[in-house]
Amino acid sequence: MSAAEAFELATHLNAQVDDLPLDTRFTLGDHITDLQKAFLERHGFLIFGGVLAKSEVAQVNTEVNRIESEWIEDNVESIKGVPIFQGMGLAGKPMLQRIPFTSLHSDFISTLIRDARFMPVRRLIGEDTRIGENEKDGCVVNTYLNVPGSVYPRLGWHTDGLRDLFYGRMPKQMLNVGLHLTDCPVENGGLRLLPGTHHQGFFKMCFHKLYFVSHAPDPKEVAVETRAGDLTIHDGRLWHRVERSPHTGVASLRRSMYVPYLTDTFQPKDDGSTTPFYHRLGALGRKIKLWRYRS
Repeated sequence: MSAAEAFELATHLNAQVDDLPLDTRFTLGDHITDLQKAFLERHGFLIFGGVLAKSEVAQVNTEVNRIESEWIEDNVESIKGVPIFQGMGLAGKPMLQRIPFTSLHSDFISTLIRDARFMPVRRLIGEDTRIGENEKDGCVVNTYLNVPGSVYPRLGWHTDGLRDLFYGRMPKQMLNVGLHLTDCPVENGGLRLLPGTHHQGFFKMCFHKLYFVSHAPDPKEVAVETRAGDLTIHDGRLWHRVERSPHTGVASLRRSMYVPYLTDTFQPKDDGSTTPFYHRLGALGRKIKLWRYRS
């Protein structure tokens, strides 16, 4: 393709993206289309509807509930140096609100995330992309619940570029791939993004908002509305947050699973891995929150 032809194609695709609403739900086929790539490049996120069947969603939730029950019973506090977020759930019972390395403890989940239907997503990230089941935080399940004693009812504004800085490297593109395990209409809180901010400079990435402290809605934010079985991709360099549900109890429940697709140097973790500083800091904050709740 000549430079002139490439420019004409890009112009045509950009015009198509301009005509699409920000809440467009795409269909995941056997490849990521040029239009989908252009949408991702412009806005920094994509929503694919109905990627998992209802039976698969139900089985993943069953597996997560089993892991949660076993780890609470065994008083497991961290896996491979990564803390588990334990708070209080329904009826004042303990619950795990962030579970790392989930797929290492479930044959079903481990097999599911390797299914051929996800190959287009892997190829989008890179031809040599691997699933980092035993790297970073592994396959993470987040459960948000708005009840007294919850340590994870919401999450403040942040970019994932900050994590790169903690690892001593400059931020680079990181696509977060989420599988959604409950319905989350806009009325129930959920993921909020500032479209296009993955193109911001280094200074704005560091100082545009107060990391994790700021929860205030932004006039330019977009609510990512999802249904159980949806798959989302968002660029980790975007400013994003998780809005607290206005509901309480079971009506506020929101669960999603993030699959790590990696292209950098293979860095497996073991049971003796050091806990990163930002995880230690977060664990201290959650302990203080639980102490205040119990007292």
